[in-house]
Amino acid sequence: MSAPQDVSAKPWQTQARVRAVQKRTVRVLAAAQIVGGVGVGVSVSIGSLLAESVARSETYAGLARTATTAGAAAVGVPLALVAQRHGRRTSLGTGWLVAAVGGAVLIGSAVSRSIPLLIVGMLLFGVGSATNQQSRYAAADLAAPHRRARALSIVVWSTTVGSVIGPNLADPGAAVASVLHLPRLAGAFVLATVCMALASALLWCLMRPDPLALSRQYQDAEERPESGTDIPAARARVTSQEKKPQTGTLRAGLRHLRHAPRAAFAFVTIVVAHTVMGAVMTMTPVSMSQHGTGLTVVGVTISGHLLGMYAFSPAVGWLSDRIGHLSTVVTGQAVFLVSAALSGMGHDSVGMMMAGLFLLGLGWSFSLVAGSAMLGEATPAALRPGVQGTTDTAMNVVAAVGAGLAGPLMSWIGFGGLNAVAGALVLPVLAFWAFLVRAR
Repeated sequence: MSAPQDVSAKPWQTQARVRAVQKRTVRVLAAAQIVGGVGVGVSVSIGSLLAESVARSETYAGLARTATTAGAAAVGVPLALVAQRHGRRTSLGTGWLVAAVGGAVLIGSAVSRSIPLLIVGMLLFGVGSATNQQSRYAAADLAAPHRRARALSIVVWSTTVGSVIGPNLADPGAAVASVLHLPRLAGAFVLATVCMALASALLWCLMRPDPLALSRQYQDAEERPESGTDIPAARARVTSQEKKPQTGTLRAGLRHLRHAPRAAFAFVTIVVAHTVMGAVMTMTPVSMSQHGTGLTVVGVTISGHLLGMYAFSPAVGWLSDRIGHLSTVVTGQAVFLVSAALSGMGHDSVGMMMAGLFLLGLGWSFSLVAGSAMLGEATPAALRPGVQGTTDTAMNVVAAVGAGLAGPLMSWIGFGGLNAVAGALVLPVLAFWAFLVRAR
């Protein structure tokens, strides 16, 4: 496996005050992820129940997942453009606030039993998922190269709390609904709305100075040495920089992906990993149920999958900074292949299925953490938000298509065949990796 190419920090990244701002930024982002992630977690288990209750039809149960995914995909690029022009604080704070508005609309749909309000609310609620995903990039704006993946991974790890608490808010939410005289399922969305609004307030009030604007200020100072690198002066210039449009455009970002192999590799890695994970995870409970597995065991299996996705991300970030992002990505592809083999050949064995789904989440963690760090490292600061937003949008759209095709594919070639296809999707990433190694 290859070693990191260049882990040397720039002079301004080693200054004590910059390191202090970076630590503060990661803490604020982690806190916002924990609080806001609780709201995102509500949609996983309770969103479909709310949709079924409002529409009085099981046909609409899948509408919640589709609408929230569509909402997340639709705002990936707009959120990135807001960050590019006005900074991370404005982008992420606005994203969580819009999601909170979506939660309020969903409460209204539950009271009025309005399907249009349900759809609008789910679309807006999906903005929370996109904000949750883009928060990881903000953790790396001020980080030194040899700490970028670790900073990013802490924010990813913080999502664990929301993914565990959110789906279990049905009973506490019912108590809240009883007090407020609302429909039973609306109570969970009251709690989700409050959590998302609190995440927005944390970012607006505490993420100062803005990490993206501050990093740009220092990079500009490097290009103009006579301007100096005094931190108080840099901070004083951040506000004015946030108010004026930045030079990077979405078109320039796409052009960068076409001409920067390492950035393109990171893009492909993230999109493929999310697609593989989504397709197999969606159909695993169906396959287990078809083989007589009880719902409790299915739930434990999904919990193990979420554990693999989030719980070990700090260790993955440390490893990525230690051995290099490229090597860590390749390790993730190997984990995916082992996962596909276990799940594909062990659909009659609960133990093999649980191990396979855990490794599926772990492979996703390797790919997302290392790929996201590599994407930031291989992209100029002026283009970074646009490229990152484009990546997240592509990740959500392609994964949604993959999850939609997974059902027909499994009915045609079985769960083992589905895993074989998922394993085959990894091969282009490995081929791209071989190309980069040869080019170096």
